[in-house]
Amino acid sequence: MKTLILYATKHGGAAEVARLIAALFEGSVTFNLKNDDIPSLDEFECIIIGSPVYAGSFLNEAKSYLSANAEKLCKKKLGIFACGMSKNESNEAFKANIPENVLAATTAVCASGGIFNPEKANFFEKLIIRIVTKQKGYINNISGENILEFAEAMKE
Repeated sequence: MKTLILYATKHGGAAEVARLIAALFEGSVTFNLKNDDIPSLDEFECIIIGSPVYAGSFLNEAKSYLSANAEKLCKKKLGIFACGMSKNESNEAFKANIPENVLAATTAVCASGGIFNPEKANFFEKLIIRIVTKQKGYINNISGENILEFAEAMKE
């Protein structure tokens, strides 16, 4: 199954999750929605799209792509992942950021967890993460288990 993995990222966490997912799909290709020229969806059977979640929202690049390509995405095997420090926030973000028809056509969703690197964050982001997670410093709460379950659901 030819798989396209698209992601939007601010500090690199979604790129890392995309890389982990890609390792589970032989021959898959990954592209950054922010910087890369995205190939035609017609070339792929399976599409996976991911974004970090900030204050309940996907990054604009991911939201725009999902909306602009809704009709084509609904005809593909589609998976969507959300990266974030809070699993509950990620779950709510699917409903809030994905067009209803696209979400209904989605094969699987994944609240993958995320990475917070304070060296890449501004003061406000550091403060919010400290409040939300009650931790400071580098945090990696990517769930390998959630990613494996997501990949298995996509391969069924």
